[in-house]
Amino acid sequence: MAQDNLVSMTRSLVAHGMAGTMELADEVVRIPASSYTDPALFELEKRQIFRRLPLMVAPSCELPEPGDYKAMDICGVPLLLTRQKDGTVGAFLNMCSHRGNPVASGTGKANRFTCGYHGWTFKNDGDLIGVASPQDFGAIDKAAHCLTRFPVYESAGLIWATLDPTSTLDIADYLCGYDELLKAFEFDGWHLFSQRTLAGPNWKTAYDGYLDFYHLPVLHANTFGSDFYNRANYFAFGPHQRLSTPSQFAIKVSGDDDQQMDLNAMADDQLPQEVLVQGVWTIFPHISIASFYGGGLRGAMISQLFPGATVGESYTTQFYVMEHEPTDEVAIKAAHDQFDFLEIVVRDEDYKTGKRQHEALQSGLMKEVLFGRNERGGQVFHQWVDKLTHASDDELKDIFAREMAQAAE
Repeated sequence: MAQDNLVSMTRSLVAHGMAGTMELADEVVRIPASSYTDPALFELEKRQIFRRLPLMVAPSCELPEPGDYKAMDICGVPLLLTRQKDGTVGAFLNMCSHRGNPVASGTGKANRFTCGYHGWTFKNDGDLIGVASPQDFGAIDKAAHCLTRFPVYESAGLIWATLDPTSTLDIADYLCGYDELLKAFEFDGWHLFSQRTLAGPNWKTAYDGYLDFYHLPVLHANTFGSDFYNRANYFAFGPHQRLSTPSQFAIKVSGDDDQQMDLNAMADDQLPQEVLVQGVWTIFPHISIASFYGGGLRGAMISQLFPGATVGESYTTQFYVMEHEPTDEVAIKAAHDQFDFLEIVVRDEDYKTGKRQHEALQSGLMKEVLFGRNERGGQVFHQWVDKLTHASDDELKDIFAREMAQAAE
């Protein structure tokens, strides 16, 4: 089913490329400029979206072995991820059940965590196993004071968690079958080559850029070139989207030579895997995945975007993952060069522009921003942000149950 869907999308892109056309939205859409600058709406989005919906919190290769852990803060929620003894992932509120002090920080490897305040100890599956000076503290049911668990889900080499321990929204339903398509990247067993975190503008301003090929030959004229494509077709799976250029041709990377492939002349079973996943894949509300080749080695940049402390701030962790770990100096340098190039593109072009844009919008003198018929990805994104921000918990379940049912048809 997923393979058929990937081939169908590719054939659609080829057909549009041969015809010189692209899929267009029905109309130009207007979004209130205040949706980027209103502090009250920003706080509501953090609460209703980032603290209520499943979030892709880590690539699986960031926690490859039992005992690996990662602590992070998302919109004020301290999260602890662990790779447990049986290979599954645990997601916990990173707060000791005694007084709330975080039990871990950063990343590392540990089978247990001891709180640095009073010495309570927890296994990496969240179980409380040690209360300091128990004879003095008093009787306590350890089983009732384990680390608070969050819903967690691992699929396609990616890890999702919902930062609401009482959530009944099924993460698989939320993904609308999209993770089955993401398996085509074959991230399971990949290597985490490098990562970094960049400061950005308002989270929606930043995310707009990942859903937009229209700006590529203008904003990125000095990096990608002014003759770079600016068209994209959009494929939606609930709120999640893939955008890719309509074209009959694709480039095959082979050693030092790049070869052009005529996709129209190839049978379905001849289409290379990298062609089937080309373009940008976004996971609502904050993930972008795009394939790259550093020195001829297959890789991908996974961009993980979160709101910052104020309405005009965000931060993005960029993970550069690779199919194989580069082992020689030439390949290692080539991978670093690719990753460094992408930092320049995002930090110095996308996010620098986004910060200027946000500062201008804060004047309040522009009432609306526009998303053209060729910018359907941005239209869909903002529609889903508005819809999910104002949906009740019960409505959320109904929305994604329907989306999952439609995806299964």
